[in-house]
Amino acid sequence: MKKNIAIVAGGDSSEVVVSLKSAEGIYSFIDKEKFNLYVVILKKGDWSVRLTDGGSAPINKNDFSFVENGQVVRFDFAYITIHGTPGENGLLQGYFDLIGMPYSCCGVLAASITFNKFVCNNYLKSFGVNVADSVRLFKGEAWSDQAIVEYLGLPVFVKPNDGGSSFGVTKVKEIAELNGAIAKAFEEGEEVLIESYISGTEVTCGCYKVKGKEVVFPLTEVVTSNEFFDFDAKYNGQVEEITPARIPAELAERIQRETLRIYDILGAKGIIRVDYIIEANGEAKLLDINTTPGMTATSFIPQQVRSAGLDIKDVMSDIIGNELNKICQ
Repeated sequence: MKKNIAIVAGGDSSEVVVSLKSAEGIYSFIDKEKFNLYVVILKKGDWSVRLTDGGSAPINKNDFSFVENGQVVRFDFAYITIHGTPGENGLLQGYFDLIGMPYSCCGVLAASITFNKFVCNNYLKSFGVNVADSVRLFKGEAWSDQAIVEYLGLPVFVKPNDGGSSFGVTKVKEIAELNGAIAKAFEEGEEVLIESYISGTEVTCGCYKVKGKEVVFPLTEVVTSNEFFDFDAKYNGQVEEITPARIPAELAERIQRETLRIYDILGAKGIIRVDYIIEANGEAKLLDINTTPGMTATSFIPQQVRSAGLDIKDVMSDIIGNELNKICQ
């Protein structure tokens, strides 16, 4: 009997548009011969499922079930693809843990750590991971533009610290631009991260681990004429994405090993993607960790899966099967 899979999308942040695109991709990637697929949309407390007849039905939050044709339908697994709260920061994971629903991505602790970029960077720094210098600001807190610039220099990146990575991000080149960039970032969350600028080649590496198996994908090199890899570069084609990256094999292998090490340090689950900048000295510095990476047809992970000679359906089956098997053991 086929298992019922919920592809959980939406969310309560500006990242909702990204999430819905990823849900479409995941729906196309999962083997429909093995699983019954439903897209579940979570928005501001309104949880609903898209039905096979094109309609929708409310989700019962007591057990994440719904009613279709007079019958209660229960899910066996949730594939979370919410970029931002509540699916990337541990809130939804905690709910699923409480009701006993297996899911695709990191648990509460790893999700909470990686969602807060300042906490994550400083946590990983204690394990020897190479990270940029940064300053964290809280809403309502006073700060000194001069002190920030004296510590981090210019340019700096200003971004929401407790949000996704596609909105509210600004590259600041002049001190006069700093206050406006901070205000923009605060529109997306309660904390702001200001990071020193890292110059070099941007690459990203995905991986996952299941029982008895670890898979690390080829690196993708990110080349954009934009100031940085912003929303337009990510989703409106203003970027060149080269897989595998045009870097020496030894350096690529070193970054792949570091990606697997970060996976273990965090106690990650499912697919993650780690972004780096390779500096002129050949050292890779951590940019960001994505525990629910974008999964549109043109996103990095599907590209890397193809480059590795793998079938994305097999990867999805690995992720889902690994969690379902835990229940049977």
